[in-house]
Amino acid sequence: MTVSATFDLDSVVYSHSLSPIADHLLVACATQNSAVRLVDLRSGASTHSLVGHHRAVLSVAWSPHQEYILASGSLDGTARLWDIRRSANSLGLLDLEDSVGIVGEDGIGKNARHREMGKAHTDAVNGVVWTDDGTRLVTTGHDERVRVWDMSTGANTLSHFGPIIKNAHLSTLLPLLVPVYVIGPGKHVMFYPNPKEILMFDLFEGTLLKRLRIPGQLGARGRGTTAQANVRSRTTSLAWRTGHVDLYSAHSDGSIQAWLPRTADEVQAENEEAGEGDDAEDESRKRKREALDEIFRDLTKQKITFT
Repeated sequence: MTVSATFDLDSVVYSHSLSPIADHLLVACATQNSAVRLVDLRSGASTHSLVGHHRAVLSVAWSPHQEYILASGSLDGTARLWDIRRSANSLGLLDLEDSVGIVGEDGIGKNARHREMGKAHTDAVNGVVWTDDGTRLVTTGHDERVRVWDMSTGANTLSHFGPIIKNAHLSTLLPLLVPVYVIGPGKHVMFYPNPKEILMFDLFEGTLLKRLRIPGQLGARGRGTTAQANVRSRTTSLAWRTGHVDLYSAHSDGSIQAWLPRTADEVQAENEEAGEGDDAEDESRKRKREALDEIFRDLTKQKITFT
């Protein structure tokens, strides 16, 4: 393989995105510059910049159903939507205070005024991800919140994932949304890369479904400083193997973990081990109670005198 094109954006590139459905070959780049940069793989040129953010852009994502629609998140706490066909590219901002949205004439934004005030998070936005059907956008921020947006109106759906969410690193943090073919229509599950573990949530309810502990990370805090331990324990990315039920996670210590669903035999063996463990624990507690009862009886039999 050889390099087919090189683009000098004269800036640190935090992330990039290529549309999965578009005929165009535009790559959206989130850089240290406050503008989203678009480069064309077909012409080999940097086409134009999308201006609207006031600080560095940390994350970008193309819509999976509308080839000219792009979402971006910035260090300034805003999440913007863009239509690259328009002369004024920005479609507006997402506002965390708005749980109603801009309904417009048809209930989904027709001829509505674009919102140019408000923030999606109270701190930097370093992750934007679309659901498969394009009806929802998920954003992550340094305020340690995950927000889910109704993309027909731009409303904050108020999904709440609790204080367990951690997010403080400048690099892009992207939750992984489980493909529809795995869990079926009408269901939405999100994997979130927390330090030392991967959290599994119901996307709409915010319910914690499962915690996947990362092997070898539990003792990381004991070696070196807390900051060093946090860097080593960070999950840098999550990926789903297309057409399969395989989850892969990459980590800052250089490791890649593969996660597979348990077989029926493994579940049965685990349940049997848990049952044996419970029986042993009950027996231990019984012995301790008997020993305490014997000590108490001995004390009550003794004659006590006061001098």
